[in-house]
Amino acid sequence: MKLVDEAEIEVIAGNGGNGCVGFRREKFIPLGGPDGGDGGNGGSVWLVADENLNTLVDFRHERIFRAQRGENGMGRQMYGKGGEDRIITVPVGTVVTNVETAEVIGDLTRHGDRLLVARGGKGGLGNMHFKSSVNRAPRQATPGEPGEHRTLRLELKLLADVGLLGFPNAGKSTFIRAVSAATPKVADYPFTTLYPNLGVVSVEAHRSFVIADIPGLIEGAADGAGLGAQFLRHLQRTRLLLHLVDISPMEGGVEGVSPVEQVRAIERELGKHDPGLLAKPRWLVLNKADLMFEDEARAAAGQIVAELGWEQPWFLVSALGREGTWPIMLEVMTFLDRLRMAEAEAEDDAAR
Repeated sequence: MKLVDEAEIEVIAGNGGNGCVGFRREKFIPLGGPDGGDGGNGGSVWLVADENLNTLVDFRHERIFRAQRGENGMGRQMYGKGGEDRIITVPVGTVVTNVETAEVIGDLTRHGDRLLVARGGKGGLGNMHFKSSVNRAPRQATPGEPGEHRTLRLELKLLADVGLLGFPNAGKSTFIRAVSAATPKVADYPFTTLYPNLGVVSVEAHRSFVIADIPGLIEGAADGAGLGAQFLRHLQRTRLLLHLVDISPMEGGVEGVSPVEQVRAIERELGKHDPGLLAKPRWLVLNKADLMFEDEARAAAGQIVAELGWEQPWFLVSALGREGTWPIMLEVMTFLDRLRMAEAEAEDDAAR
């Protein structure tokens, strides 16, 4: 199923029920007094994160969500029944924004997270609340308050530990096929990947991580060129980026862009979209070594690394032949384990 990672919906909370004007009428009690009950509160609209969902496609067909109205109050001091809440399930990783104010209302990052997006109206007061020594038969009640009405933008940011990025045809889809059970489309033309793919890399029992492949980036992606711009958001939650580069066409490179220029171009696009992406750990993966002799591939890789002045880890692989891919996954797993351990220690220190 094609990933749908943006949707706009309308949420309407229930109005509160009206208060009742009523008087007690019973035999032998001629002056029973006011006994109108309060109206019930309107139902609210909640978003709940569900790990079993991975797309916002359902919101293409249903865009308006209403909660139930509260019932009106009744005589004999009977309160109206409150309206039922409306629960909307969304994928884990959904960011919720108020369209009118551009305010981010919440970010649902864990299974079961709940977010109130439209509060139900409060029920009106019945006339029993308005009796006093000087007003023993009040004919006053208040109407229920209206429920909140909002237009929301839902934006899905995939929760992946590792993100793959690179120019079209750098071999990202082949790489994720080599290291996980994901089966993205692979072909010998640009922009084969049209939407993000997720794969789970299982190193051993109870040791695994999620890797995401997004459509290839090109110069000007942050300004809307190509297909990858709208998916750059999926890299924002990752802990590590693997930057794939095709080293085989040393003269000209992809569409006339050399491997070094490809790296620099993508760094510029990351900086334009979100400078925080450039601050993330980013390892260089020089791919398609199988298209060159071994000595030539190593020499080309060394030249690229030297020209870039690359200081972070780098690797020479053939994703198609699965040569050198698994050692990278082992190092990634070790890197993520260290991060998680450091985070756990920081939480323990904060709790003390």
